[in-house]
Amino acid sequence: MSGRIFQNVVLQLKENTDRTVGVIDGEGIVIACSELAMIGQRWAEHVPAINAAGGAIVTSEGKTFKALNGWGTQFDYAAFAFGDNEISKTVCAMATVALNAAKSYYEEKHDRGSFIKDIISDNIMLGDIYVRAKELRVTADVPRGVFVVRTLKKGESVPTDVIQSLFPDRQNDFVLSIGEGDVVLIRQMPEGSGIKELNKIASSIEEALRSGGEPTVVVGIGTVATHLRDLAKSYKEAQIAIEVGKVFDTE
Repeated sequence: MSGRIFQNVVLQLKENTDRTVGVIDGEGIVIACSELAMIGQRWAEHVPAINAAGGAIVTSEGKTFKALNGWGTQFDYAAFAFGDNEISKTVCAMATVALNAAKSYYEEKHDRGSFIKDIISDNIMLGDIYVRAKELRVTADVPRGVFVVRTLKKGESVPTDVIQSLFPDRQNDFVLSIGEGDVVLIRQMPEGSGIKELNKIASSIEEALRSGGEPTVVVGIGTVATHLRDLAKSYKEAQIAIEVGKVFDTE
């Protein structure tokens, strides 16, 4: 997500309020602010309070925060306004509305998840992969595991939020809903990873979903993709693994 998008909104807000307003990321780093000198400051001390608030407005050490729309239990970005009174809360709430709108617009145009989905679905030309990867700052040549998660109950779908909470790193990992019920995990792996590491991740997914009431979930695993261009091949392997598994393992 580009800080420039948020900064444009913040500068417009500055013209209509005397409060210092801005945005921090999930690590507490100020990535946009009406006071330019504050950009880059790290406010990690506020992160636990924002996460604990679950999307509600929260005050912390003289500042008011509200997380922007996002996935999972941890926030990706949060709006802030200086002060902890009712005016600051109103300013922060209004800023959140404007920033969420900008965030949604940006993600529609530049969503990394859509880019990865296009790759595994063979909806993008090879040359375009390199260009888009550079634009979206997606590293092309790191090893990634591809996992297809499917429920065997007809008409049911895999709960995406459970898998997203297991792998909350949205910079490097991708959790995608595909088709009528499959969820695909693209997980960045350490160098030298093999089937042992892949099986461990698949088992953790299965265990988490089973404890959440999904006893008939299967996980297909593809070979480790060493480059973005290999993701489509690995995805097909993961799908085939499920189909072959049905033949040889009736359980």
